[in-house]
This record gives sequence, C-alpha cells and structure tokens, in this order.
Amino acid sequence: MKKHQITIIDIARELNLSKSTVSRVLTGHANVSAKTREAVLELAEKLDYQKNMLAISLISKKTNTIGIIVPEFSSSYFPQVIIAAQEVATQAGYNTVFSQSNETYETEVANTKVMLANQVDGILISITRETKNYDHLKIFERKGIPIVFFNRVCDEMKVPKVIVDDYEGAYNAVDYLIKSGRKRIAHLAGPPSLRISGRRLEGYKDALRKHNIAIDEELIISYDLEISKVKIYVNHLLSLDNPPDAIFAVNDPTAIEAIQIIKKKGLNIPDDIAIIGFSNDYASALIAPALTTVAQPISEIGRTAAQLLIEQINRDVNDWKAVTKVLKTELILRSST
Repeated sequence: MKKHQITIIDIARELNLSKSTVSRVLTGHANVSAKTREAVLELAEKLDYQKNMLAISLISKKTNTIGIIVPEFSSSYFPQVIIAAQEVATQAGYNTVFSQSNETYETEVANTKVMLANQVDGILISITRETKNYDHLKIFERKGIPIVFFNRVCDEMKVPKVIVDDYEGAYNAVDYLIKSGRKRIAHLAGPPSLRISGRRLEGYKDALRKHNIAIDEELIISYDLEISKVKIYVNHLLSLDNPPDAIFAVNDPTAIEAIQIIKKKGLNIPDDIAIIGFSNDYASALIAPALTTVAQPISEIGRTAAQLLIEQINRDVNDWKAVTKVLKTELILRSST
C-alpha cells in the first residue's frame, strides 16, 4: 500500500475548515480563534502531520538548512566544533547537515555537490590537507550561497573566516620550552598547503630567533598528517648524532603518537625529551604523561562560525562582509614538559 503523507487538505476536510485557516494555524498566524487553533493542533498531532519542507522551500527560496563540511572525525576537535555550531543554528531555526571529507580533495568536492543538491542556505567548511584548488567552493559564491571557513581556510576567497592565532600559540609554546632549558627543539610540522602549518612554523622559528638559537632545518619535518608516518620521523629525530631535547608538534594526535613511540624507546618524558601539542584534544589529558598543549577555544570557534554564516544568510549578497575572526589560544601546562 502506498504511504500517504498527511497534508493540510486532510486536516481541513476532517474539521470542515478551509485550507487557508489550517495553514494559518500551522504557521503560527495570530488571526485564528483559540477553539479552532486547539482543534487543528490536536488533530495535526493525532495524524502525525509533518510540514512539507520541500514545498515551503520552493515558496520561500530557503530550506532553513546549513551544511558543515570537515576534513576528519579521528580527533575530537571537529565533532566539538560541529556540536557548538549546531546549537547556534538550532536556536536560529536552522537544521544542519554535515559530512567529513576523509582528508581527500575528491571527497570534499563530492560533499560540496551534495550540499548544493540539497539546496543548503549556506555552508561552514574546514578544508582537507589536499585542497589546493577552490573552484568547487567558488561555485557557492557565484550562486549567492554564503560560505564561512574555519580552522583550515582558503586565503584567496574573500569570505568570513574563523581562526585562532596559530602564530602566537606556537610562539608561546616554544618560548616556554626554551625558558624551561630546552635548546634543541624539533618541530613536527603540518603540510605547507595548510595556512595553519605555516603560521605555527613561523611562531616556532621566531621563538628560536628571540632567544638567539639557530634554526636547524634538520629538526623541522613537515608531513601530511598521516599518523602512521610519525614513527618514522620520531625515530629519525632520535637517531641524530645530536637528538632533540624537545618536540613541538603541529597538533595533539601527532604529539600523542610521538609520546607512545618515545616511551617504547625507554626514554623518559619530560626528563629526556619534552613534548608539546596543539589543540587540547580530549585524549591529551588522558595519556601518560599528560600532554602539555596549546588549547584552542573550540566551542567558540563553532559558535562564531555559525553566527557569521547566519548573518550572511540574512544579508543581501551585496552587503556580505568578509570578516576574519582571530581567537586567542592558551598554553595548558601538563606533565610532558
């Protein structure tokens, strides 16, 4: 038997009312008697009436839905951002749909096509480590669909962005290591394609320069964030004739993996080698020794990004504002340093 979706016509027929009267009740219109309103709402609940969002979107040219695209779910960072963004969206009357790109450009492109097909009113996105071409994202601009970047951003697109001060966070981390007596500080850096990698690398270098410590390129390893490769790089650093006495990692997953490898080598953390990460992932406080890390205001990132997107949605395209919100980081000291 074909399933029948209850419509306002069914409710109107059952109560012997006009379609327009039922519609006014279900859309919250004030010009309806209390008795009629009660009857309509009671029957709507009894019949499990659901608004036809497709029909509403065709009339209003809005779906009241925003899309969120993130590069991965392997760490706690992006799920926390999504939760915070979703809270803001819900309060503003928007539904959310989200997808993860598995750190691949092709999947990210496919995800944007799904968002377009679902006619989202706007999207929040953090790009993958592979993304260097942004044509699939510029389509949104051409169609008048606002886009807001967070964390991993595209500098060539003049749209709102939410980032943290990656440079300052890295600088403060390395400055702390040096003031703690560390002189040979290695940096496991992210891929050069990501802005966050470059800013954290510059913060690392400038902290060394401030203390008149020569920058040793042998101690800087940029990699593609494939965690399985961390073992290779850490073992390489430890095998140097003059190995590092500290490691500053581009993110917490890298730092946590480094801790596991160093412990298996029989070295003591932090006596033999200190470790600092970046993000304040949930696991950073649970690992032994607990990881010193640069904490990002993750929930604030999600809330701010969602607020900027909703503001753009409610503006005329000609009034869009390409603001960049830069949030502060905080160095959380734990037993790995």
